[in-house]
Amino acid sequence: MSITAADVNKLRQMTGAGMMDCKKALTEAEGDFEAAIDVLRKAGQKVAAKRADNATNEGVVLVALSADHSNGKLIALACETEPVSKVADFNNLAKSIIDKAAASHAPSAHDLLAEPLADGRSVEGHIIELTGRIGEKITLAAYENISAEKVVSYIHSNNKIGVLVAFENVQGVDVSEIGKDIAMQITAMKPVALDKDGVDAETIEREIEIGKDQARQEGKPEAMLEKIAVGKLEKFYREQTLLNQQFVKDSSITIRQLLENKQKGLTISMFKRISLV
Repeated sequence: MSITAADVNKLRQMTGAGMMDCKKALTEAEGDFEAAIDVLRKAGQKVAAKRADNATNEGVVLVALSADHSNGKLIALACETEPVSKVADFNNLAKSIIDKAAASHAPSAHDLLAEPLADGRSVEGHIIELTGRIGEKITLAAYENISAEKVVSYIHSNNKIGVLVAFENVQGVDVSEIGKDIAMQITAMKPVALDKDGVDAETIEREIEIGKDQARQEGKPEAMLEKIAVGKLEKFYREQTLLNQQFVKDSSITIRQLLENKQKGLTISMFKRISLV
């Protein structure tokens, strides 16, 4: 059958695919628009499968906060190269995904990928279709969704790192400034946990073994290695858990003390940091 320019343009408006890709898909589908969309999607799946092992260290991180700042969401839409991260279609899709996350309150990345966008196709379908058009791997690399009395967000200037900080026992105090300071510290210092009890057993065991090895190489007696390693573990906690870290802007106090100085009982219940670098 004859595929008209109007048909091609209609499919292009529906999918955002290139004119030649749309014409080829319509020809293969014998003019059936739904079948043509499937053809384009399968093309994206082939590209995705071929490039499945490729690294995706570029892209964009976006945030959405509820009007009362009691909920925050972060997404990272990742791609292989920096030029693709600047393409309008890529950024428009990222914006559509964070908007859908804000509206749907999807509890996980798996759920968010299944959510429909404006045209009824799923987030995952749009990612696969764009993968086919652009020709490199695109993936929803991270998704975080947290709720608290107050949530403060921060996106680093390169749009590749995002942080959410959840505050409790706020008691009406404005935590926006202190929240930004703490979020920026999380961005730079990369704490592994909120407090000591949040550090997983495997990490603790590894740090103790590292401490023992260091002490052994320094010539310390074997009987003292465990005690020395435990001491080094306490140093690890001070450096790598948020509440015990020194505040970057004032090293005379910890983050825990900073919170107490701001408002007695003010606490952080959790934080989330996602990064493409």
